[in-house]
Amino acid sequence: MKPLKGTKGRKPKPHSKGGKRATVAKAARRAKPANRAQHSRAEVKRGTAAKAAAEASAAAREGKLRKRPVQRQEPMRRIDVELPSPLEEAAAPPVIRRETAVDTSAWPVLAIVGRPNVGKSTLFNRLTGSRRSIVGDEPGITRDRIYGEVEWAGQHARVVDTGGILPDDPELIPSEIFRQARVALDEAESIVMVVDGRTPLAAPDYDLAKVLLRGGKPLLLAVNKIDTERMEEQTAEYRRLGIREVLPISAEHGIGIGDLLDHVFATLSFPAEESTVTATIEPEVAAEGEARHRTHGEFQQHETSIAIIGRPNVGKSTLLNVLTGSSRAIVSPIPGTTRDAVDELMEYDGGLLRFVDTAGIRRKGKTKMMAEKLSVVMARRHLEAADVALLVIDATEGVTSSDATIGGYAHESGRSVILVVNKWDLVTTGRTDGKPPADKEIFEEQVRKVLKYLAYAPVVFISAAQGKNIHSVLKLVQEVAAERRKRVSTGQMNRFLDKIDFQRATVPAANKMRIFYMTQAAVAPPTFILFTNRQVKLHFSFQRFLENQIRAAFGFRGSPIWFKVRAREK
Repeated sequence: MKPLKGTKGRKPKPHSKGGKRATVAKAARRAKPANRAQHSRAEVKRGTAAKAAAEASAAAREGKLRKRPVQRQEPMRRIDVELPSPLEEAAAPPVIRRETAVDTSAWPVLAIVGRPNVGKSTLFNRLTGSRRSIVGDEPGITRDRIYGEVEWAGQHARVVDTGGILPDDPELIPSEIFRQARVALDEAESIVMVVDGRTPLAAPDYDLAKVLLRGGKPLLLAVNKIDTERMEEQTAEYRRLGIREVLPISAEHGIGIGDLLDHVFATLSFPAEESTVTATIEPEVAAEGEARHRTHGEFQQHETSIAIIGRPNVGKSTLLNVLTGSSRAIVSPIPGTTRDAVDELMEYDGGLLRFVDTAGIRRKGKTKMMAEKLSVVMARRHLEAADVALLVIDATEGVTSSDATIGGYAHESGRSVILVVNKWDLVTTGRTDGKPPADKEIFEEQVRKVLKYLAYAPVVFISAAQGKNIHSVLKLVQEVAAERRKRVSTGQMNRFLDKIDFQRATVPAANKMRIFYMTQAAVAPPTFILFTNRQVKLHFSFQRFLENQIRAAFGFRGSPIWFKVRAREK
């Protein structure tokens, strides 16, 4: 019997007899799980665990692994201790453990110089044991001065990485790099010049060697990228630069680094032992009226780290130079000038503030070069390591979606945030487009509308280029850092809960809960634990209501507040 017209290519319905037969036939043709090219996650985990167990048993049979001896634990003995009365405990001053900062200002300085793309940043990372400096195949990645610490044979020194030096280049960025390198050379006590051992000497090498030899400071020539013994014979060619001490090294593989440190540390002069005391932790009793802010309830913080974040070309480097009163970072109208994070330490009102200038954060689609991608990653990393974030907004362009994204990074990582509206003079007194001056209240309302989740962050209007209202930024940094480390006692929180009218909070029935009591578990950022009758997720409207009530009662200006829910066991 011929099929009906128009039904030859139709697939049978799943619930029909033909559809069921097709499903059975398809299952029969399907490969078994053992023959599939791709396994599920559970299968991969089981296979990995079985392989590791087999290797461990084989190693144990060969005697490579030793079993840990079984430690027998005796029953706990009763300890009778007289506990102090509540009055005596309240009268006794609290004991605070202080962490003394290490003063590195007296340490000798070692400068690493050379032309672009010879391996200076790789050597810097090798000496400091970190990934502080961005390393890549593209020439001219490092531009600003990058500082770190190196320890060798019980002695400590500071090492500074400089950008690739081209003394006769008239362009803006190379000339600024050379200016930054000259500052490093002036403060350095010993200098290491790095050349590429796989390329012949070039004119910039001879020009730089002449400049360094005229300085009269101890100088060492490190011929980098010498990975084999055969290549060591080529180092004799580099003696034409006129530098006596020549050492073949490989910064990437760590070859010859010990000899380099032996020679360099022999030329450095170290201060007396009294001034090189390492960080110590001493229990002290807090004096009356002394600040008792603690970081995670353990140590009193001696230094506040502030990350300057924002889009490219909004004035972050200019703000760093104005805040610290120096020319620490390279400033230019070219977006993306800053790549490595540049930090500078300053003392303000009896406290230490470390400002970190980060690279402009942009979308992945906007970053094409490898150095730009790494600079964005490093900017995110330094943001997460800071205490306070200064989100710089360009007043001439207004608040953009990129500003909202960058602010979200700071909010999600728990950093305290200050919104800094820069270039305010260009839209007020220095406006040249004929439009009326901008109004602060209207602009702040626009900022609050776009950055709704940063309602706790204060807003300050400045002009970094003219140095206007900079003092307000420093005051806000101190205030926000103190609020970030504020701690509220459990008794205060319970009395606070008794005064709240929870009927005003609109919460769905599925998310309703009863709070028995609340306590602050940590600071930086302030974290509160809610002990409730149900283990349900905190509804965002109830969380916002509770957060507003806490801020009205205790402050916490500029800092996000985190909540955790714990249900009482039945």
